[in-house]
Amino acid sequence: ICYADTPTAINREHAIFDADRCVAVSPSDTAPALVALDAQMVIRRGNQERVVAAAEFFVGPGVDIERMTVLEPGDLLTAIRLPGTWAEAQFYFEKVRDREVWDFPLVNVASAIRPAGDRIEEMRLVVGAVACQPRRLTSVETAVAGEPINEATAERAGQLAVEGALPLQYNGYKIPLMRNLVKRAIRGATPWTS
Repeated sequence: ICYADTPTAINREHAIFDADRCVAVSPSDTAPALVALDAQMVIRRGNQERVVAAAEFFVGPGVDIERMTVLEPGDLLTAIRLPGTWAEAQFYFEKVRDREVWDFPLVNVASAIRPAGDRIEEMRLVVGAVACQPRRLTSVETAVAGEPINEATAERAGQLAVEGALPLQYNGYKIPLMRNLVKRAIRGATPWTS
């Protein structure tokens, strides 16, 4: 049962994308950053070791409603490896929360942008707290590749990012919040003027 997805629920913090059996969100600040940077999760069980991409490490309730990662009883996350792929990229992270103390995100964004002059050569863009697992925005990444780092590109990215969002009764505010965080991630790539 997902108590947040009932007609009387106060579902202010819940998913606006990919609701599958439950509308709870991934509350992690680290997860979007790990996915954006192509992190590899090293998992050990006894003498066996396996490596799982961060994008596949976090799972939603459609896979298992009782856990948020691929870790099973007896598994231990022993290391997180960050490949050098994005070492020279410009990284951006921002989180919006209710209080100015430790708190779960209402929405967060992580990006790694490899600029080529004043253009985006390549980008990884991931948002959190809008779905049951970190949401990589591949359609936005594709759309902005080769585009100038300017307000028009930021605006287009923000609009594309929220396409398909399905808010619940109390969390419609997440759509403009997410759109604006995506725009800020593009703007944060390099200093520029409009």
